Formats: sequence, structure tokens, C-alpha cells
Amino acid sequence: MEVRLSLEATWWREGYRWVAGVDEAGRGALFGPVVAAAVVLPPDVELDLLPRLADSKLLSPRVRESLLSQIEKVALAVGVAAVSAAAVDHLGIQCANILAMQRALERLSPAPDFVLVDGIGPCPRGYRACAVVDGDRLCASVSAASIVAKVTRDRLVTELAAVFPGYGLEQHKGYGTAGHRRALEALGPTPLHRRSFAPVSLLCASDERS
Repeated sequence: MEVRLSLEATWWREGYRWVAGVDEAGRGALFGPVVAAAVVLPPDVELDLLPRLADSKLLSPRVRESLLSQIEKVALAVGVAAVSAAAVDHLGIQCANILAMQRALERLSPAPDFVLVDGIGPCPRGYRACAVVDGDRLCASVSAASIVAKVTRDRLVTELAAVFPGYGLEQHKGYGTAGHRRALEALGPTPLHRRSFAPVSLLCASDERS
């Protein structure tokens, strides 16, 4: 699949200049916040200025970092927001995702005319929007948002690795790898682990029974 501007162009032709792509990072992690980003690309943007633009999950950390700096130069606006692990536990991951996207969109100036959201929805309220299946692989603004969200979250979790040593957060960024699970069993969860996610919830329940 090739990243294109065809969806954005559809709305540009309808007179919507500020078309934002939005995506999140950290949905499936056991640790830390979910982070969302919203990116508005200019209607005359040349994708040659963003070489190797793609879904962030398909790119190496080095390429993502390089693309982030290019996105920040090219974009008309970039908004980023995080929702804490505690809020994820309280709201549920779906509502936390939507809240993070809503906050990222609210940080765009001016506000977007139209919003393209990765996945099947639901979409943030208060905007004319549509969900795009595989949007992070097909839609340039959503791909850009996925990179901004991923790099921002990875940087944050890497910083937190120094606060919570021994979990290997700098390697797995809070996802449920075998090494992370072993560290959880040995050290127990930190205050930033998501208690509503297995195996964290199972570990906490086991501690309560013992």
C-alpha cells in the first residue's frame, strides 16, 4: 500500500482547506499513556518532501525521528496530547483514545475543517470527520500523525525508563513483551502500569490474594 493524498484532495476540492489526519500510539501497551497526534498538511504539499512516509509501525526508530523533523517543517499545524494510564484504567482504552484525539485536535490552530481518523471509528465529536481503514498506511496526513504520536510516546517512555529502572522500558516502550512480563512478575507494577490490562490486572489480583 502506498501513502497518498487522494482522501485529503477529495475534501480540499470541496473547499475544506484545513484537513487534519489523526492517529494514536500506545493503545496496546501495558505501561504509560496513550498519545494522539493531529497533523494538517498544506494542499500544495509535495510528498517528495516526506520521503518514506508510511505507517509508523513499518518504520525504524531512526527513520521515524527523521520524518518527524520533516513533518514539523512541512505541516501547517501539529497537535499532540496524552491521556494517562490512570485515565485509561478509569475510562477504558477506547474512550481514552478518543479523548487523546480530541485533545490533539483542540491544540491545532486554527481548528480543522475536516478530520480523517485511522481505523473504523468512532470519531472525535465536534468535527466533520470520517474513519479510514488502514488510514495510517494510505492517507498521508494520518501517516504523519501516526509518526508524530509514536515518536512522542517513545521519547516519553524512554525518559520514564530512568524513573522506573529494571523493566526495560527503553527497549519495549511499555508493550507486553516476554521481558516486560518477566520484569512485572519480579518487580510488580509501577504506578504507571495499566491495572485494567492483563497481565497487570492478574498480577495485582494475585498480590491481593496472597
